[in-house]
Amino acid sequence: MSYPPIAWLWLTLAIIGEIIGTTSLKASKEFTVLLPTLLIFIGYSISFYFMILTMRHMPVALTYAFWSALGIVCITVFSIIRFNEKPDLPALIGIGFIIGGVLLIT
Repeated sequence: MSYPPIAWLWLTLAIIGEIIGTTSLKASKEFTVLLPTLLIFIGYSISFYFMILTMRHMPVALTYAFWSALGIVCITVFSIIRFNEKPDLPALIGIGFIIGGVLLIT
């Protein structure tokens, strides 16, 4: 099934918002640092707003699958670069399964 390009744009913006919100969680140091704390609320607000818009044109299951899968992959890459975190082999295999699952439902 084909979806309008605007739905993909909205989904991309939702994913970006989720990445901003989630990566700001660690930097907020339990909500004690103002800017990252604000970015958490702004990021998640953007994410959920654009998820709602995306769901006008795409099924909930597909929207959520893309949002969560791409969010996990991007956040993992970001955490490796920014926080010097090293995912172990089971985590990498799990991410592979997540990506495979999204590809199967599309």
